[in-house]
Amino acid sequence: MSRERSKGIVSIFIIVTVLFFVFLFFAFFSISQIKDIGSAEGILESSSSPIAVVPIEEPIMESKKFVEMLLAAEKSKTVKAIILRIDSPGGAVAPTQEIYEEVRRIDQIKPVYASFANVAASGGYYIGAAARRIYANAGTLTGSIGVIMQMSDLSQIYDFLKYRTETIKAGRYKDIGNPARPMTDEERDFLQKMVKGTHTQFIDDIVAVRKDRLQKDIVELAQGQIFHGNEAKDFGLVDEIAGLWEAGRRIHKELELPGEFTLRFMKPAKKKFSFSEFLEEGATLLKTLSSKIEAKAGPAYLYQP
Repeated sequence: MSRERSKGIVSIFIIVTVLFFVFLFFAFFSISQIKDIGSAEGILESSSSPIAVVPIEEPIMESKKFVEMLLAAEKSKTVKAIILRIDSPGGAVAPTQEIYEEVRRIDQIKPVYASFANVAASGGYYIGAAARRIYANAGTLTGSIGVIMQMSDLSQIYDFLKYRTETIKAGRYKDIGNPARPMTDEERDFLQKMVKGTHTQFIDDIVAVRKDRLQKDIVELAQGQIFHGNEAKDFGLVDEIAGLWEAGRRIHKELELPGEFTLRFMKPAKKKFSFSEFLEEGATLLKTLSSKIEAKAGPAYLYQP
């Protein structure tokens, strides 16, 4: 190999390496901009409204960022009331219960209200029920007071493909839900009791704050049905029909807050720069782009990390 050719290969390698890190930098920057990030205190600095709006606008799979916004509103001396702006179909049980607990605690210090947007169902309703008053739009989809767990039985497909798995376990329930075999009656009863217990927790937490407002037996209302806003009001699941800004005006008037009515929209706390996260975000983005390219071109191989 000639010296000129070697230099050319090295130059190309250097250029590709530099471009790779430049790409990572802009990828990380873009991701940071896309994320809904606010100030370090979790408060939108351009607003001084005494009414803080905490958005819960996605499936609830973790509680940390929502609780952080609630705590920021609680600690702010200028915030006199909090509105939970809920637009969520629900999510995991534990984080929903954690947010519910914090809402109830903070409401003893500062009044917390809920405003339902398009959907406030299941876990979304669970969190809203913790507020002292719930506002919903007439067309809001809410309710869905229930618990669900789904698993797949792929055993017949495995048999057809002559695919066989071996399971080594200690504890007869350890591989419950294994898709390679049908679920036993004993396992189904076990899971049914667990789901029923979680459903009872859901019902008890709603009754704890809305018992005197419910117009029907909660058990009858808690069969997983979805109601529109007007129905939910008739049943006592929500208190008033109003959008976010109208709810804010009513709260502003009720609490006799000074000044002109405005809302302060809370945002998650700003993350500090982390080089390891920088690389991780970049690698994730590259993998995502690679997956999309492979999906269109047809994968040459499969990679499972």
